[in-house]
Amino acid sequence: MMFELFVALRYLKAKRKQAAISVITVISILGVSAGVTALIVALAISRGFREDLQGKLLRGTSHINVFPVDVKEGISNYPALVAKIKTVKGIRSATPALYQAVLISSGARQEGVMLKGMAVDDPAFLAGFFELQQGSVMDLAAAKEDPIPHRIALGTDLAKRLGTFVGDFVYILSDEGALTPVGNVPVRRSFKVVAIFASGLANFDSAWGFTSLASAQRLFGTGELVSLIECHVDDIYQVKPISQLITRALGSDFVTKDWQEQYQAIFHALQLERTVMIITIGLIVLVAALNIIIVLIMMVMEKNRDIAVLMSMGATQRNVRRIFMLQGLIIGVVGALLGSITGHTVCWLCDKYQLIRLETDVYSISHVPFRSSPWDSLLVSAAAIAISFVATLYPSKKAAELDPAVALRYE
Repeated sequence: MMFELFVALRYLKAKRKQAAISVITVISILGVSAGVTALIVALAISRGFREDLQGKLLRGTSHINVFPVDVKEGISNYPALVAKIKTVKGIRSATPALYQAVLISSGARQEGVMLKGMAVDDPAFLAGFFELQQGSVMDLAAAKEDPIPHRIALGTDLAKRLGTFVGDFVYILSDEGALTPVGNVPVRRSFKVVAIFASGLANFDSAWGFTSLASAQRLFGTGELVSLIECHVDDIYQVKPISQLITRALGSDFVTKDWQEQYQAIFHALQLERTVMIITIGLIVLVAALNIIIVLIMMVMEKNRDIAVLMSMGATQRNVRRIFMLQGLIIGVVGALLGSITGHTVCWLCDKYQLIRLETDVYSISHVPFRSSPWDSLLVSAAAIAISFVATLYPSKKAAELDPAVALRYE
């Protein structure tokens, strides 16, 4: 063991007359540990919210949406456009979709929802759909001769409010209607509920329904038009360059909007919250650093005679400086290690047992997700150790500048 480390460890072990220094040392270690634990937990919550929300949003929505410049006209030649989009590198699937706000009723209960017609016979739709609670989305595609051509999948919350189950029938009214002597009268169509899904997001579960593209076109009276083409990509973080390739392939009559643009406000708010948490909780580590400064200054005052003896026996100013730097580093390393272990333990327990429950109507998820990352732990621990090291600079400098003759004059 090197000389400076041996002396630093000896100084950190309190004797009876130095009990106060030992208590402050323990408080400093606990301060660093608390700061590291709090930061790891805060970052785990932030990462958990972001990953959980991102995963649920992208499971039921597309990565890139392709719109016509004039949205009112819709897209008529979508089979040819879909074929062009699929030739773009990085595209996994491209499917047409049509959606509109409608009124859905079951008995005396009525709800305003967003009904979305999709190419339900496309394997990409089946692979990316939400988790099913009842029924099967494969039943959305009805054969031409089927006596029940219109079918629908509802979110769990919407189904509960309507009091419907798989096999029941609901009625849907849209803006399109039939022209009669008394004016334009909305047409009510009957839809069979074939599936009930759960997305984990209150917005989808309570206000969305899905049907086949053909049923939506008949209900909305759009003919062969669709609203947009939804694209899924292999790498969700490459949507920007892929969007440019799609625009280049389709021409200036079409524009794209990727998931990062669509949900920019949500993820920006999460990133801002993450930054605020880091700054706020980082103050705990700074307070611990002040405790380290106090510990080392008190140690220097207490060890004046010992420092003078060491220097008179040949220890250099560099040796003395290293002794007190190592003391601060030991406090930082031990605190960071304890904080990392505690932080990961707290995250694991809270995530496994879902200890913090949330109101789904407010937060869109049922519990606080904790996703701790080893890289976050390394970064937080390194920052805590670096702050601890900076806290040693002034006390170690004062210790190295001690004059042995003055210190031993009255001994």
